Amino acid sequence: MPEAALQRLAAASINPVPMDLDHHYAFERDGFIALVERRSDNTFGRIGTAGLLTASGLAPLIWRGSQAFFRTRASEEPATPEAIELLRGFQKDLERSISGDSDTSENDG
Repeated sequence: MPEAALQRLAAASINPVPMDLDHHYAFERDGFIALVERRSDNTFGRIGTAGLLTASGLAPLIWRGSQAFFRTRASEEPATPEAIELLRGFQKDLERSISGDSDTSENDG
């Protein structure tokens, strides 16, 4: 894995998850997980959709009308506004850390 990206991930409190995957890396924060494509040169590729890590596996966020849920094949649980905010923050920070984009919000105001 690229060292600079690992440092950015650590700074964002995003942790690699050891998994026996040939074509992906897994990353976690606050109970949410996402897979990132592992290219042949061991660099990062596309980032998958993040979801809640459950005993049944990855539970992506789905919407049914105006109600949000975390859903796996085996289970479903309502998603609170706080959980949705944490999930979106994780996905955004993961994308920034992998791509190397800096957080421009520090320069606002």
